Amino acid sequence: MDTTVKTHDKTNSETGAGPSAEGLQPFLHDACVTLYAPSFAISRADGQLDGAADGFYHGDSRALARLTVAADNIALAPVRGALEGADRAAFRSVLRGLGEDTPDPAVSLHRRRRVTPGHLEETLEVANAGRQHVRVRLIVTAGTDLAPIERVKSGHALSPVTATPAGGGLGWSRDTFAVRLTSSPEPAAVDPAAGRLEYEIELAPGASWTAVLHCEATHEDGDQFPAPPANSVPWRTPRLRSADRRFDHWLSQSAADLDRLRLTDPEQPADQFLAAGAPWFLTLFGRDSLWAARMLLPLGTDLAAGTLRTLARRQGTKSDQDTEEQPGKILHEVRRATQDFNENFSLPPCYYGTVDATPLWITLLHDSWRWGLAPEQVEQLLPHAESALAWMRDHGDADGDGFLKYIDRTGRGLANQGWKDSGDSIRYRDGGIASSPIALCEVQAYAYEAARGGADLLRAFGRPGADRWEEWAERLRDRFRSHFWVEDERGPYPAVALDGDKKPVDSVTSGFGHLLGTGLLDHEESALLAARLSGPDLDSGHGLRTLSSDHVAYNPYGYHIGSIWPHDTAVAVHGLARAGFPEAAASLSEGLLSASTAFDNRLPELFAGHGAVTDARPSPYPASCRPQAWAAASSVMILQSVLGLSADVPGGTLTVAPGFAEAYRPLKVEGLDIAGGRLDISVDADGTAHVEAPKGLEVRRQHLKPR
Repeated sequence: MDTTVKTHDKTNSETGAGPSAEGLQPFLHDACVTLYAPSFAISRADGQLDGAADGFYHGDSRALARLTVAADNIALAPVRGALEGADRAAFRSVLRGLGEDTPDPAVSLHRRRRVTPGHLEETLEVANAGRQHVRVRLIVTAGTDLAPIERVKSGHALSPVTATPAGGGLGWSRDTFAVRLTSSPEPAAVDPAAGRLEYEIELAPGASWTAVLHCEATHEDGDQFPAPPANSVPWRTPRLRSADRRFDHWLSQSAADLDRLRLTDPEQPADQFLAAGAPWFLTLFGRDSLWAARMLLPLGTDLAAGTLRTLARRQGTKSDQDTEEQPGKILHEVRRATQDFNENFSLPPCYYGTVDATPLWITLLHDSWRWGLAPEQVEQLLPHAESALAWMRDHGDADGDGFLKYIDRTGRGLANQGWKDSGDSIRYRDGGIASSPIALCEVQAYAYEAARGGADLLRAFGRPGADRWEEWAERLRDRFRSHFWVEDERGPYPAVALDGDKKPVDSVTSGFGHLLGTGLLDHEESALLAARLSGPDLDSGHGLRTLSSDHVAYNPYGYHIGSIWPHDTAVAVHGLARAGFPEAAASLSEGLLSASTAFDNRLPELFAGHGAVTDARPSPYPASCRPQAWAAASSVMILQSVLGLSADVPGGTLTVAPGFAEAYRPLKVEGLDIAGGRLDISVDADGTAHVEAPKGLEVRRQHLKPR
């Protein structure tokens, strides 16, 4: 479900080449990413920023492409590098041979990194633990191309920008973007042409030396989406203690990453949303921001409200073929400037090329209302919901066949406009690529849910049209049953899509998981899909493959044709739990937990789909974003599914139905949120749930049995 440029155009080959290859997307799988949106730093595991996608970035521009530390004529041997939360990291190296009179290392470098909005701070500490006086020249080399993020992503490097002297440091600028690197203390020598800062260090035994590098990056017109105040997190941060500590660690790291992915709407700074992910998508994405906010609803409704309002302010009002804007449509992504990838692929700064953000916006409003969003806030957004519903009918279903579909009419945008938006993602069983306009199976489920949820909202707030949208939803349900279902040797299943000729695109995909629990399917149909999702061709043991491993086009490194996306698996887990298939949900959930440990509790955007049968630890997808908002938020959706948690604040009820929590029991989570009040839940080893909820809510406890 991640967007745009994450769609891999043919010029952005994802296969087989190293990160220095011109014209190939850089690999990130062994990178250390420190983040505080709208800024982040990417380095090697040893802390060095040097080449490919490495650098310090601010607001979709690369402020530094190189920041290396070396000791003159002495080898630096890295011994440790690790994140410390989301926005900090630390790296240790040994200066080999310096001051040593035993086999033990004597002199070391401790490099500590901290990122804040528009600012990178690097603290360099050289310590002498040996018995000799030592002398060393430390050399910091810095440089940049000031490249826009899409140039970095496409693997087409820009020429370096020459540094100028800047108050004892270095400076670079181009157009309205300026960068300055300074040091405290000032270096002994500065060479702007070479981008070098040099320090002469003398250390007695037991002594240490410290310097702090400061890099400031600014856009003349300010940040497009500024960072919010640090103490304004729009959700409660839960504390989880479970029998499976992997779960606890995953949730904790996810919370730290989500905190640093927050951005604000400059038109209304109180409204926050989550940027999609670093490095490629650190901005407002309709689909990603909506899904992430929906996954976090058990932590409160403030983020959802900010996301809904931010997108509503930019909701389409006119028809514009160049941007794909249409009345009522929710946008795909916003950037500072046009993204020019090549002559055939170019996206405008505000791009509307998405078929699913609009129904997802409606459903998030409905679900936020159910979780306790204040009625007056819901009511203020109802005109936007009515416009979004009208878009589904009038523009999403452009030819009137009753299905939402898409086609890139610009010839320069995204060929596929669902969450699997790479050009080769929608495949027939024989491997052929489907032709547009395309009606995706999961988008019909989103539309059904949106129409039903929209009808509930209209009726609850005394607005007309509820009956009409319920009827529209039921017609969609009937049409889906008659047009999408196909059959193979294992039985019936829904095609991934209908193509431009209304022919089913008959591959077996993870899209099944997005249909479950939405109401689009009956119980027998849901049972068929639960069985399919449990099969080894989709359930890899590390999560859900996007495409069956039995498919002729299956590629474990394929962006949407065999890889594993944590959010996709979490959606399936939630759907299975809602539909009453806890055993299938438990297997997929266990797979994600297994994967989380392999990625140090920071699950990436996606990873390779080889599976647990052949690989004890999953292999990275080398160009994946990490952290990614909906990958991190998946931890909360899994927790919600484990607890069987659902809310109906307007109806005065909260349901807790732990259906597959056996592996995590006993379990206690403190600091969930419903209707602005604190919610604590514990589940005993025998499945008994204990709930402390705000007064006025009826708590319904259920224990789900496998069907």
